[in-house]
Amino acid sequence: MIKRAVSAPVSAVIYWVALVFRRRVALAFRQCSIVALAVCFCSFGVVQAQTETSKTIRPDFFQGHSGESVRQSAIQSLPVDKLDAQDRAKVHAVLANVTIFRRLPVRVVDCDPDLYLFLVRHPDVVINIWNTLKISQLQLKQTGPEKFRLKEDSGVTADLEYLYRGHDTHLIYAEGVYEAATFGRQVRGAGVFCLKSGYIRETDGRYYVTSRLDAFISVEPSAVELVAKALHPLLGVTADNNFIQTVAFVGSLSRNVEQNSRSIQRLAAKLNNVQPDVRDQFAQLAEKISEKPSSVLLRRISEMKNVARKDDDSIQR
Repeated sequence: MIKRAVSAPVSAVIYWVALVFRRRVALAFRQCSIVALAVCFCSFGVVQAQTETSKTIRPDFFQGHSGESVRQSAIQSLPVDKLDAQDRAKVHAVLANVTIFRRLPVRVVDCDPDLYLFLVRHPDVVINIWNTLKISQLQLKQTGPEKFRLKEDSGVTADLEYLYRGHDTHLIYAEGVYEAATFGRQVRGAGVFCLKSGYIRETDGRYYVTSRLDAFISVEPSAVELVAKALHPLLGVTADNNFIQTVAFVGSLSRNVEQNSRSIQRLAAKLNNVQPDVRDQFAQLAEKISEKPSSVLLRRISEMKNVARKDDDSIQR
């Protein structure tokens, strides 16, 4: 189960981007909630933590980082040259006043690449699955082509926009407001989220997808100190853990699609908070994936294991 969070942004991307920061924290801010990386970012008024002890030390990419050298590398990797003037201005406005930067841990997951891309580009499907399974009350709805609006009952409202979508790179811009009695005022902010993905096909036909998410958060100057004091000790580990859980969820969903596509198609029919055409695409994709040779092989292996397990049980009796 994906746990609840403390306050702020995706997947959103996440993964996604509504996907990253979701875990209840037992502190004075229980009623706040950080949601996923492109979500409650407006509450991310945190002073950047320098996690690199030395610029000469090579970072462990399977750990989260907020250091200056990693941030500069992340900035260089942004596909700003592929944006129009208006979208470049949005990105530069955030980069010019970064309150917090975080590169979340690189994750590798056994996942169908078509499903992975679909979920990255339709984060509302992931959120609505969580709603249907009653593991989240977060609301994310599509408001236009490549645009979404997120609402969270702790007082977060955010608008997300995909500025760039490529096979291995997705750039998301988000802006919104966090309003809660905890701070006694509204906190406005904006964020830029860059998801980098890599795909490796093994000899047995199975794919492994690598995910790396960079988050740049900018909070209005008047709220930086206030939010930093409240949330600074929690953000890094909370964000990392929730990104790890979200990617694991995507991998688990992929295996369910491969092994039991009919149950996923029935689940798709219950997703009432996504566009009907997107819901249909999800169901059709599940059926298509189940027919791939790698999925057929996975089902056969699973069946063989079940038979072997039954034989072992019979012998033990």
